[in-house]
Amino acid sequence: MDTKKVWLVTGASKGLGLILVKKLLNHGYRVAATSRSLNALESAVGKHHNFLPLQVDLVNEESVEAGISGVLEAFDRIDVVVNNAGYGQNGTLEELSDDESRQNFDVNVFGMLNIVRKVMPHLREQKSGHIFNISSIAGMVANFPGFGIYCATKFAVVGLTEALSAEAKPFGINATVVYPGYFRTEFLSDDSLNLAKNRMDVYTEARESERMHKEDIAGNQLGNPEKAAEVLIEVAESENPTLHLFLGSDSYNMAQDKLKSLETALENNKALSHSTDFKN
Repeated sequence: MDTKKVWLVTGASKGLGLILVKKLLNHGYRVAATSRSLNALESAVGKHHNFLPLQVDLVNEESVEAGISGVLEAFDRIDVVVNNAGYGQNGTLEELSDDESRQNFDVNVFGMLNIVRKVMPHLREQKSGHIFNISSIAGMVANFPGFGIYCATKFAVVGLTEALSAEAKPFGINATVVYPGYFRTEFLSDDSLNLAKNRMDVYTEARESERMHKEDIAGNQLGNPEKAAEVLIEVAESENPTLHLFLGSDSYNMAQDKLKSLETALENNKALSHSTDFKN
């Protein structure tokens, strides 16, 4: 009997998802992976006897349910889920249309929720499992001009994962929210980072941030996605996996700065905070 865990990875035709899938297969795990393009996924990963490529539309519940049923039919179980699919949306809050904003939430948040909703019955039945939700350091720090909507989707992933951890723990299921910093993947490419259709030159800081991400940061990111994939596997195999996982020294440092600023704000406004209580 094969005792290796069965993994399901979304958004696996490129970037961290693809690297993770390849590494899992090399380690002998059984892996199911999703992409919007089956051809792109099969071409990127290649043929493996313990690999199941799936074309899934994550914002369509029926498509997600069919995909998960396919995994169960092929491998009988699912042990680890990695909600990796998502894309970046650049543009200030004024620039972005309602459609652009909602589409980013549809993929980054509601697509993830569809996977969680459809996989939880099976994980509860087997009384085990682990769900990784890939957020970003932008799910904790949002002071990036022109990335407000993207940050909002990643903040949502953090909150949902904290709640999921509390809800799933009684059934023996773990949840981890992952905060990657800048990793050297295709994330900043035109295929993964959308620009606002209605860009306004008056937002000079947002335009400079956009230029910096496209020209200076892309290709020079500090994070090694191969190492990130190894860390995810290590956490999945640990006895007491962490709820919050920061990947990259840049992510760690930005989180530390945010915690310090929150502590300062709390203490500076402590009297005001306490002044709103009913008094005996």
